Amino acid sequence: MAHVLPDLPYAYDALEPYISKQIMELHHKKHHQTYVNSLNAAEQAYAKASTPKERIALQAALRFNGGGHINHSLFWKNLAPSASEGKGNGGVLRDGPLKEAITKTWGSLDNFKKEFNTTTAAIQGSGWGWLGYNPQTKVLEITTTANQDPLLSHVPIIGVDIWEHAFYLQYLNVKADYLNAIWNVINFDEAEKRFLEAQSGAKL
Repeated sequence: MAHVLPDLPYAYDALEPYISKQIMELHHKKHHQTYVNSLNAAEQAYAKASTPKERIALQAALRFNGGGHINHSLFWKNLAPSASEGKGNGGVLRDGPLKEAITKTWGSLDNFKKEFNTTTAAIQGSGWGWLGYNPQTKVLEITTTANQDPLLSHVPIIGVDIWEHAFYLQYLNVKADYLNAIWNVINFDEAEKRFLEAQSGAKL
């Protein structure tokens, strides 16, 4: 069954002023759509491949485009219109299990954001910053992946795209401004849902 581009759960301009309508349209309609198209093409080619060499040759395309589709499908759900703009629940971490876990590990939400932003900004080139649940130690950890690699070592709770296409048209080359702004539209309700599912052992 072919992969399809998921609809956004909000309008393209819903995350303004923190992420512009122009960026959201290009990011979703162009970049994510390209990952979907290329993943479908790679899977079709893999199904037709008749030798191990042909299948091995397709691994890079499957990893890159499959990761791009997985990561972006999570990313859109990780965002919500900002509460500070009176538009939605974005940026609000309510009292509950996720807030308790973040506070236990980092002391405060602000401390967590600072460490997350520092770690993510340090990525060389393109990649993703993650808040992940470690199924071995059962704690939350900040980690990163390169390019479009999906997070496999942890259950992804929050993912932030640090590819230039995610911010350059609005924030130019100033990653720090983008990373500071995006917390205003992070959907912590979705993150907590994923956190609870991870704790219960659900496959994400």
